[in-house]
Amino acid sequence: MKIKINFREVIRFGMVGVFATLLHYSIYWVLKRYMNVNIAYTIGYFLSFICNFFLSSYFTFKSEASVKRGIGFIGAHLNNYFLHMILLNLFLFLGVSESLAPIPVYMIAVPVNFILVRWVFKHKR
Repeated sequence: MKIKINFREVIRFGMVGVFATLLHYSIYWVLKRYMNVNIAYTIGYFLSFICNFFLSSYFTFKSEASVKRGIGFIGAHLNNYFLHMILLNLFLFLGVSESLAPIPVYMIAVPVNFILVRWVFKHKR
């Protein structure tokens, strides 16, 4: 299996990822003051997910947003969500503050997510 990486695609993915991550973290940071951190994190994840799908479709991978891609994107992000939640709770358990715990989560989960999402948008069926 040969993997060809498009550098511009990686840059665009990074730009969308930074935006989606900042959106996610901002929502989490505000909501964690009013509710359980797992619920706040989930709400932030969901709202940034919607934005991320459309930006990934049209900007990152220059393709149409379709139901088929949407289903693949959901599948990739379900895996990513569970990775996020496991890592978030691991870092909280290890004593990282609620405000900082998402940062190492992003550092681990974002590269994994790139591989999954790229496959959804680039895999020929």
